[in-house]
Amino acid sequence: MEKSLLWVERYRPPTIDDCILSDTIKNTLKDLVKDNTVPNLMLTGPAGVGKTTVARAICDMTNTDYIIINGSDEGRMIDTLRTKMTQFCSTISLSGNSRKVVIIDEADYSNPDSVQPALRGFIEKFAENCSFIFTCNYKNRIIEPIHSRCAVVDFTSPKSEKPEIAMQFLGRCENMLSDENIVYDKNVIAALISKHFPDFRRVINELQRYSTSGEINAGVLANIGELNLDQLMTALREKNFQNMRKWVTNNADNDPASVYRKIYDKLYEVLAKSSIPQAVLIIADYQYKSAFVADQEINLVACLIELMAECEFV
Repeated sequence: MEKSLLWVERYRPPTIDDCILSDTIKNTLKDLVKDNTVPNLMLTGPAGVGKTTVARAICDMTNTDYIIINGSDEGRMIDTLRTKMTQFCSTISLSGNSRKVVIIDEADYSNPDSVQPALRGFIEKFAENCSFIFTCNYKNRIIEPIHSRCAVVDFTSPKSEKPEIAMQFLGRCENMLSDENIVYDKNVIAALISKHFPDFRRVINELQRYSTSGEINAGVLANIGELNLDQLMTALREKNFQNMRKWVTNNADNDPASVYRKIYDKLYEVLAKSSIPQAVLIIADYQYKSAFVADQEINLVACLIELMAECEFV
């Protein structure tokens, strides 16, 4: 492959066995395609865990023609259904497999009132020669008629298996860096994985970014440290908007879902008991909005302003 490719593409696992997943998930996936046919699937779980990679691997392993449609591109999605997808589903496969597969990536970001009902119609119309694989972070955003037509595979790993999966990924990262002739500190790689787990895609992208100097060493740790929530809680307690906004700016590169979760966990220590229910509702509302907003920083600041205004800190 060309050296200019992103590492996430260059090192994308070609088979299910090569993917870093729990044994339970791997066995489920292999059982689903053991007859060399691909059923309608919904692959759900956190970002960066390998859902799209698995969808592509399934098609390659079964020698199936496939296309990938970006479900989040709502502006062009209907036109895509009418043109590109219709043409693909209507033509004969050129591979040895008579069936084709349409992969709808980020399907949970498609409109549930227009796009998703249209997709349900496509599943029915082309059931004889096409299967559909939907990938999503939030399966509850997919309408029930699509759910009922798919086998759902949840990529959320059991807590007991997470340390082993993280160790496997650490080994994969070391091999990757060795192939790229990058000098690295194993402890730094472990810290990066710990911060972003289970988002493997984010880790690989960060490794590529940090490796531009040819070395990944302890100096990187200053950029990947854990969130300092004590500073934020002090700002919220004192209703200090300036310090709160400064904290948000300094932590803007963190995964939004992780930030909201850590704030949620920390609030139990600093809020009056009577304020906890209201705080939970506020965080849940803004965490949901984070999947749609154009500017994550503004959304988080709005959430923290509401916490300052509505909750009693102790």
